[in-house]
Amino acid sequence: MFGEFEQFERLRQVWSQVRIERHVETGLFTFGDSDLPYYLVTTSGTDQLVRVRRGNISITRARIITPESMNPELRNFFAEQDDIGIIEFLMSRTAAFSNLKLVNESGPERIVTDTVEEAVDKLNRQLDAEDEEQVAILSAPAELGGFAVFRYATERILASAPGNIQELRERGFLP
Repeated sequence: MFGEFEQFERLRQVWSQVRIERHVETGLFTFGDSDLPYYLVTTSGTDQLVRVRRGNISITRARIITPESMNPELRNFFAEQDDIGIIEFLMSRTAAFSNLKLVNESGPERIVTDTVEEAVDKLNRQLDAEDEEQVAILSAPAELGGFAVFRYATERILASAPGNIQELRERGFLP
């Protein structure tokens, strides 16, 4: 019992250290694959270098749900296997994740001379100038970059769940 409480507390601490600086309102497709592009701005406590990386999360829903596809699958989110336990704790308690496959792909990091706030402001201006409404901006300490990306995916999945359930009802898949 205390193990779950400790996992929840660790998750709460980590969750509060990562931020979604630019939100995206687009929902996930009920019957297809969805892409969630993002920029991740990180800084490390030791060298204070700010790094920016562009990435994309691909979310695939199982076409046919079998015992093998009932559990969610994560790829390329965390470098440390220790972090997976906390995430599995969260995902196992949320039906919205039950048959999803999430794959994170990210490009190379570039070091910028800005602070995190300045880098986020520049990215916001760039995305506004491009009329880009589908790209999120995330920020986190460097060691929590995977958590920032996972938090973004989680929030999009949970925000999309009511609409996805409604669409399933309208098509006769749910009572």
